[in-house]
Amino acid sequence: MSQTVELKVGMSCQGCVGAVKRVLGKLDGVESYDIDLEQQKVTVKGNVQPDVVLQTVSKTGKATAFWEAPPAEAPAAKAAEAEAPAAEAPVAEPEIKPSETVAAA
Repeated sequence: MSQTVELKVGMSCQGCVGAVKRVLGKLDGVESYDIDLEQQKVTVKGNVQPDVVLQTVSKTGKATAFWEAPPAEAPAAKAAEAEAPAAEAPVAEPEIKPSETVAAA
């Protein structure tokens, strides 16, 4: 059964890309693959098991994980990040005030 496996791989240069190409080229069942250095994304198509692809690419020594960034979730994630600093600011103020109170006492 042919399927597509997407991975996030910590690649920083063409040497990293070459290492990933070498291990994927030896993996049985791989029909094609695409490596996007800028996004650090590897897409593998073929008769492969996702866990096997992950383990194989991990052998390069690069940080490897399944790609979990569907476009529908990206705006929600950005909104959550934008709210996080606002939520942290009030929390930081009470932390400072008790230490000032302790210093004053």
